[in-house]
Amino acid sequence: MSEQSKSRPKVPEGKVRFHKTKQMEANEKGFVGYQTIWESFQKEVAYKAPKRP
Repeated sequence: MSEQSKSRPKVPEGKVRFHKTKQMEANEKGFVGYQTIWESFQKEVAYKAPKRP
């Protein structure tokens, strides 16, 4: 039989509504991790003081 390759295939970047995942480079032990980048769920609005009567 043929020898299995030691390298992992490159995975495309995953995109969903609130986060993205990227494949990281393999470390010295061969572990391949994934980085998760979160986007905020809500927007911040600058505070405005209410009108005085």
